[in-house]
Amino acid sequence: MDQNPRITEFLNYCRVEKGLAVNSLEAYSRDLEQLNRHAAARAWSLESADRDQLRGYLETRREAGLSSSTLARQTACFRRFYLFLLREGMIQADPTAELAATRKLKRLPKYLSEPEVNRLLAAPDLERALGTRDRAMLELLYATGLRVSELVQVRVGDLNSELGVLRTSGKGGKHRLVPVGRSAIQAVERYGPERRRLLRGRASEFLFVTGRGRPLTRQSFWYRVRLWGRQAGIRRPLTPHVLRHSFATHLLDRGADLRSVQTMLGHADISTTQIYTHVVRDRLRRVFDQHHPRA
Repeated sequence: MDQNPRITEFLNYCRVEKGLAVNSLEAYSRDLEQLNRHAAARAWSLESADRDQLRGYLETRREAGLSSSTLARQTACFRRFYLFLLREGMIQADPTAELAATRKLKRLPKYLSEPEVNRLLAAPDLERALGTRDRAMLELLYATGLRVSELVQVRVGDLNSELGVLRTSGKGGKHRLVPVGRSAIQAVERYGPERRRLLRGRASEFLFVTGRGRPLTRQSFWYRVRLWGRQAGIRRPLTPHVLRHSFATHLLDRGADLRSVQTMLGHADISTTQIYTHVVRDRLRRVFDQHHPRA
């Protein structure tokens, strides 16, 4: 089935005018294509959809086992899509106007303890070029809290070793500067000669490359993180995002303020960063228990 032209127009609008990231655009495309196939199978169209039809679709997705988080994302996607159609005069009424929002259950972020992080960082084999590269990537990820999509897009000129800062571009193409610790900088510097060996005379603007001289993909780095996690004896499911959570959690646990962590993570809204406030509460509890005379 060819893509519905309304979906194409909406995605172009989100990319050009709203500046949404590639990952968000891909998620929107999947959500709307699934809805479009569901509608076609039941002899109605996206443009003619009403509230009850959309509600019925979301209910079928819930029964199929979709998480509340995914359902909330799809609902938000449909709201934005139909608001776009309404503004463009393609529909006369917004079928999502009275659609109840799917409640997104907040889950505490999964993170590693500091000893686990230390074991993970020490796992890559520094006698091998790929091990040196992976060590640099893990160190940089934990030092900055980057998203994996941001990490694999780091260019050689983005890291200023003298100032200890990294320039990155996050969601919506928003740029930010993130401080980088000495340990991560040293790991990247150690990787420099190995990068030249991996490139074998080829040119690349990207910092982290494969043996073929191409930029490392998100999927490949996910695989490498799981590999080194097993080597480090970490039995829980491990993803690059767990290291991002660990970065934020450990900063707050050592006294960083929430606004600073928000800036470093690149969160547009403080409410997104507040998922980590359990750390602040736990730390306050420990301080109280340790120092209050009647604790």
